[in-house]
Amino acid sequence: MTTSFPAYLELLARLRRIHVLGTVTGVLGWDEQVNLPPGAAVRRGEQMALLAELAHAEATAPGLGAALAKCEVVGPVGEAALVVEAARRDYDRAVKLPAELVAEKARLSSEAYHAWAVARAARDFSAFAPFLEKHLALARREAELLGYGDRPYDLAIDRHDPGLDAHRVGALFAELRAGLVPLAQRVDQRVRAGGGRPVALRGFDIEAQRRMALAVTARLGFDYQRGRLDVSLHPFCEGSGDDVRLTTRFDADNPLDSLYSSIHEAGHGMYEQGLPTGHAGTALGVAAGMAVHESQSRLWENQVARSRAFWSWLEPEYRAAFSGPLDGVSADALHAVVNQVEPGGLIRVDADEIHYNLHILLRFELEKRLFAGELAVADLPAAWDDLCEELFGRRPSHAGEGVLQDVHWSSGAFGYFPSYTLGNMIAAQLWDAACAALPGLEGDFARGEFGRLLGWLRETVHAHGRREDAFALTRRATGLDLGAGALLAYLEKRYDREAN
Repeated sequence: MTTSFPAYLELLARLRRIHVLGTVTGVLGWDEQVNLPPGAAVRRGEQMALLAELAHAEATAPGLGAALAKCEVVGPVGEAALVVEAARRDYDRAVKLPAELVAEKARLSSEAYHAWAVARAARDFSAFAPFLEKHLALARREAELLGYGDRPYDLAIDRHDPGLDAHRVGALFAELRAGLVPLAQRVDQRVRAGGGRPVALRGFDIEAQRRMALAVTARLGFDYQRGRLDVSLHPFCEGSGDDVRLTTRFDADNPLDSLYSSIHEAGHGMYEQGLPTGHAGTALGVAAGMAVHESQSRLWENQVARSRAFWSWLEPEYRAAFSGPLDGVSADALHAVVNQVEPGGLIRVDADEIHYNLHILLRFELEKRLFAGELAVADLPAAWDDLCEELFGRRPSHAGEGVLQDVHWSSGAFGYFPSYTLGNMIAAQLWDAACAALPGLEGDFARGEFGRLLGWLRETVHAHGRREDAFALTRRATGLDLGAGALLAYLEKRYDREAN
């Protein structure tokens, strides 16, 4: 079958319509977290539900099924075969889901986001718990309809990373935990024995922070002709191709939060901008999955932007932008803040690289228990606090720094959290491969040049869309199976052998 076969052209046109509807939903979702007036929350829920119904109608249209069947009879080859195979998988799933369930989930996600924002501010989990209960019920119902009734958490993971399941993720996490826990203990002991804390950064002008975030992310390679940066309660990236929206947040007494959250989201954005736009809506034009997506954001945020080479370039500009607050702060002291380790830190998005993955192990364990029916939603705060004590040595003082700190469950995004640590593993292996393929990378960074690395990622990762799952992509790009070894070696080199 050639790519000019009429049924294949019809399939592409229908997939494109589904994609465009998805972009409209994405923009409305972005607007909901950035601009929406408080009194418009109910109306936005209705809008999201209607769009979900329209997208579901397109995704289950008899014409789409007929086009797929005709393509399969003729026998697609090459890239067309990949497109048809992925479209068949999506279609077969979509037709098993009632339209009312799809609309209900979209409406609930909108309502639950606003309930979560209020509950988090009030530190009141009980106000959010009913929405989480509803999301879990919908997730279990969806799993039943799609043939995952005895393993609903596998479906949750597969939605974000096709081909992965709790067993494969659990095996990787067990490997990581075996090396990470003793490493964290060694580093924590060194930090506590050292006494004192890095200098506090206070009084950083918000508008200057915004200009810095824009300048740095543009220098890294994010194209602001096809994107923008705004403010939200929880930083995120939304959009694809020529319309990618980034958000961050600003705090005068925590300037590195806005810088690194902006760099993180720009990593997502550069991946989206690097996907083949000519294949938008098909498996060839979408990301390989959230683990690979997180590998892009975490690589730019950590391996690149926390390095000494990066700061040797940025520091003069950073000091010029914030001369007052940085008076008397040496280069070594500033770099120590950038890479400080905080034993017992309980906020995931503020966590250092050593402890970040412990936060993900905590969430993975709790999600498994929730889906297995071993943990009731009402008991989730206590279970969260118990695991915090086990992993971090202390308990949250309130739900806002505990069970309510993340936005993900408000949209029913169960199974998403593992992507962060899987992304860290992939990023470490990609970093090793990039350094081998591109000698002198750190010299590039010291000069504020990032084009060679971005070009390598474009060619090695972005251009391939979803031709492969996370395991196959990692194996092709790095020559190694996905594992914890590269990440542990990277963390040990940066934080265990080189005291900051």
